[in-house]
Amino acid sequence: MGKPTGFLDYKRQENEAIEPLSRITNFNEFHPFLDEETRRKQGARCMNCGVPFCQSAIKLKNMVTGCPLHNLIPEWNDEIYNGNDKRALSRLLKTNPFPEFTGRVCPALCEKACLNGLDQDPVTIKENELYTIETAYTNNWMKAFIPSVRSDKKVAIIGSGPAGLALAHDLNRRGHAVTVFEKEDRLGGLLMYGIPNMKLEKKVIQRRLDILTEEGIVFKTNVNVGKDITKKELEKEYDAIIFATGSKKARDLHVKNRDCTGIYFAVDYLTKATKHLLDNTEEISAKYKHVVIVGGGDTGNDCVGTSIRQGCASVVQIEMMPKSPDERLESNPWPEWPKICKTDYGQEEAIAVFKKDPRIYETTIKECILDDKKNLKQIKTVKVRFNNGKLEEVKGTEQILDCDLLLIAAGFIGVEDDLKKSFKLETTQRNTIVTQPNSFQVKDKYFTAGDCHRGQSLVVWAIHEGKECAKEVDAYLMGYTNME
Repeated sequence: MGKPTGFLDYKRQENEAIEPLSRITNFNEFHPFLDEETRRKQGARCMNCGVPFCQSAIKLKNMVTGCPLHNLIPEWNDEIYNGNDKRALSRLLKTNPFPEFTGRVCPALCEKACLNGLDQDPVTIKENELYTIETAYTNNWMKAFIPSVRSDKKVAIIGSGPAGLALAHDLNRRGHAVTVFEKEDRLGGLLMYGIPNMKLEKKVIQRRLDILTEEGIVFKTNVNVGKDITKKELEKEYDAIIFATGSKKARDLHVKNRDCTGIYFAVDYLTKATKHLLDNTEEISAKYKHVVIVGGGDTGNDCVGTSIRQGCASVVQIEMMPKSPDERLESNPWPEWPKICKTDYGQEEAIAVFKKDPRIYETTIKECILDDKKNLKQIKTVKVRFNNGKLEEVKGTEQILDCDLLLIAAGFIGVEDDLKKSFKLETTQRNTIVTQPNSFQVKDKYFTAGDCHRGQSLVVWAIHEGKECAKEVDAYLMGYTNME
């Protein structure tokens, strides 16, 4: 603990955000870093708790609080305060292979469990993490690690999202020959095409991919495994095959006139927006359109921010659940995950542009209304409530909203049908791949990790799954494992 009174001497200070009306003119990241002296003071706020809940990942009331990767947070906070950035990096990379990703897009489960949060503001753990890894890149400390000894085992990983990349990172460093197959034209999975540029610039992903490639991992894009390369061919060439395909089957909206022109899944909308930025390809444009987004989560918020940058005429975000309280309730004490209302960057931008919060709660869409050419023109909404656990409409609450672009951001419902069919996979009620009890192994040489194993979740959980699965795969290949 570098400064015993740091948590008393210094207040929490976050990276500032560029003002909404300025940042919506581009798709760039918009949080400039604090100066070095201020960042070190933020590291000093860490209390080096005897029981550091920040790195615990404990489950309370079916919600996890604390870091699933069990990052050594007090250790690298101490190093940051004392100016030992290179040592902070070594402690950070010991548990997290990709802090440049989690430092940008993670909801910071660690901070929600920080002891400072009991009676004041928590430590800026997420930003301290990002400072450490970006300092490393600036100083050219991030070097490729090429194993000095190689095994004779070959591993195929299907999917290059955070779970697949974590698997590839760890198994390659163990000495196995790793090939990663990706169906899209670029690597990164949801990091590349599911998260917009203003949250995670794509050069950040490519920077890390360049290192992984130098380390010896083979990446193959535009390969639809099961079609472009068959199950039989994979089994013949590889000693272990791992599914890290994510949970990409989008939940649909079942309403009247659903099949009209003007309705898209959020993941397709965001993918095309990113591809347009990268390659100037055709996008699904919200310019001059009245946009309605179904879904109140992070993806829905990303759609709000993207549609505003494209120049939409209006934006509304529909949420079926009631609005969460603005402050913790007594029934939701620290260190539980705080069930409070968060106004994210997209909603902040909508408030700045349109002078009102875009969110409408306890509402769902009842019908899509078309023009004479069968294009989407309006939607009919209705208020809903839960009665004895059953969702019901509230009579007399129908409203008509202008809408010529409807985006469905209602989450995902498991693995895609083509994958299940190609490999004859058994799935759970949540449409995730069935494994052996308390294991990542499906059967024989097949394994799975990430969202296709646990269901739709966070980047940090996908990385955790990839690392844990890598240990099991290594033990299968070698008869033992010494991987941490």
